Order: sequence, then structure tokens, then C-alpha cells
Amino acid sequence: MSAVNDSVLSDEELKIFKAIEKNDCVLLKTLLTDQKNVNIVDENSMTPLQHAAYKGNAEIVQMLLDQGANVNLCEHQHKYTALHFAGLSGNVDCCIYLLLAGAKSDVTNSVGRTPSQMAAFVGHHNCVATINNYVPKENVDIFTIATDGKDTELPAFIADSFHKFIMQVNIHPVKVVLNIHNYVGLGEHLPECKKVLELMCEKEMKKGAENNETMAFKFHYLSYVVGEIIKIKQKQTTNKTDDEKKLDITELFTRKILKPGRQGVLEFMEGFIKDCVREFPFRESNLFRQIVASLTGDNPAGALNVLSAAINGQRGFIDNASMCSTCGEEKAPKKCSKCKVVQYCDRNCQRLHWHWHKKACAKLAQNPEYLDKTTPDTNEISSELQNFLINSEK
Repeated sequence: MSAVNDSVLSDEELKIFKAIEKNDCVLLKTLLTDQKNVNIVDENSMTPLQHAAYKGNAEIVQMLLDQGANVNLCEHQHKYTALHFAGLSGNVDCCIYLLLAGAKSDVTNSVGRTPSQMAAFVGHHNCVATINNYVPKENVDIFTIATDGKDTELPAFIADSFHKFIMQVNIHPVKVVLNIHNYVGLGEHLPECKKVLELMCEKEMKKGAENNETMAFKFHYLSYVVGEIIKIKQKQTTNKTDDEKKLDITELFTRKILKPGRQGVLEFMEGFIKDCVREFPFRESNLFRQIVASLTGDNPAGALNVLSAAINGQRGFIDNASMCSTCGEEKAPKKCSKCKVVQYCDRNCQRLHWHWHKKACAKLAQNPEYLDKTTPDTNEISSELQNFLINSEK
């Protein structure tokens, strides 16, 4: 569907652009009541959807999509799609809504950059990871359809949960297991989930020149974590000790993964991730070789950091965000009430970590190591870069 040019825009259509500029959701909703076509463009050849994405207003983006906005319509002089603008805005929800509506993530602008590359340019790592980890829902739905008289690979009622599971950005092993527990139906169908992840990995690697090694490895990694949970469940069923009877699967796994070793290094997690890498079946892939090189170099980084960089990409800006000591989620809002040093997402993460943290809590409370560092405001930097980028191309 082609866009309507601003030369024939009505007063009401011009008001739509004004409402978006002012982030006036109430007024826009009223204007859209009588607006049949929202695929219109202004003097800059930008649609309302592109403006909303650039503003980073997820509510308006969804409103326009519901009204029939063409997610891939682009007449912009420099070929910035709505997804390009969403990546520049730094709003993850905007990116998700556009991707779910069918936004193409591989299109390039006039300087040859994809939406995720533009997001990386201005330091919006979460947008980069969200775009790079996106998997079309139909890629999951095909496993819920019976073919050639065979049963379905995946129960249809868990397709939505499974789709969310494979698109998770935080790949910390504990976060993966928490998601297994939180997403409806996954915990009761672990063997099916593991099998489908293996099939998706193999299918991706066999696409030839168009394959996505990053997603293939991610599918392998998730399958490996699911396999570990299956082993724990089987062991708990056949050889349960008195201590294990009191713990659920998530607690058992978390205690193993977060067990501190020498100098506080999480040796079990390091070994767990390295074993996962060793079992990747497509050892000739470039990504596999890069990961192995990073893990075995002269100054190897932590295994989880290497894996995160391989799957989610290198970070352009590091904002020293406080991470949850249990699941690795960024900007964890809670602190241990005793030592005031270790941070968590919520009470559940604190509970899961307490088995190990309690041994160091008192010591941390007596000798907290606070670092007084002035870090740049990445939101401010990103805003300046956005404006510079757009203005430089006019």
C-alpha cells in the first residue's frame, strides 16, 4: 500500500502528526476514530508510525498498528523504516510491537545499516538484542501441526510460551530456568521443548548461505539448559535425598550454578557453559570457532560473558548497570536488606541466592566496597547521537 503525500493531507490528518509529536494518546485515539487510512506521509516522507517509533511511544505505535499501519512502508529519503527509528529511540516495547507486526529486521538504510546496527550505533543494547533474538511465530507454529500421520512435535497450547522462551534476551542459566517455570506449560513438556530446540538448531544451520549461526547456537544452548533440568528431575525422582525433598527444581539448579569457588568464581557455571559449547554439533561454523577462541585465549573472559557477546552482540556502551546476583537481569531494583551491597530483581531471586550469600553477607555489611564513579548518562549520549545522525543526512 502506497502512502498518501502531504500535499493532499487534510487538516485532520495533519492533526494526527501533531498529536504524535506531542505524545497525546487521548487526542490521537479520537482522531483515529474517523481516519480510514493511517498510511500517510508528511513533508519528510515519514508516516505516523515512523514518527511514533522515533518518539519511542509504544502505546501510539500499537495504536497505529491496530489501525492498519503498514509496518514496512518506507518512503523516507534515507530509507529509515519504523524499526530503524524504534531502535534509535531505545524503546524495546516499540521494537517488539513492530517485529510482531511483521517488521523486516534485515532491511538497510541509505548508509547500509540494519535496524539493530543503528540501535548499536547509539548504544541501545537492549534494542539490539531484542531485534537480533526475534523469531517469527510461524517458525514455532509449524511444530504444532501433525504431518504424515505423525504426532505434533510441540503441544499447540504451549506455542506462545515457547515462542517467548526462545526470544529471551537474558541467557543467564538461572534466568532461563526461571522462565521455564514462569511460562505456562513448559515445565510439564520439557522433552518436547528440548526436541524442538534441537530441530530448530539443525534447521537453521542447514539453510546454507542464509543461515543464522547465532540463533542456531542459541537454540542449542537453550536445549542444553532444558536437558540439564530434565536430568535433575529424573535424579530427584529416582534418588531423592532428604535435603532435595525440600527443594524445587529451580532451587536445586540455582544452588549448583551459583556455587562460589575460589576467589568467588562461579566454577560450576563456567564448566557448565563450556560443556555446552563442546557439545555444539556444528563445529565447522565460524561462530563456534570464535567462541572457542574467546574461551581459550591468553586472557579469557568469563564463559557467560563470552556467550552473551556471541548471542546478543558486543556492547557499544557499558552503563555499569547493577545486575541481579541470581539471574543476571540488569538494573535490579532491590538490595539485600542486611549488607545493602548485593542486588536482586525481587524477593524470589534473593531467596534463591541466600543459600550462598548468607555466608558472605555479614562480611560485606562490615566492609562494603562502594565505588564513587561518575559515569556518563547514556540516554543523553544516545539522544545527541540520534539528532546528529538524522541531521547529518538531511
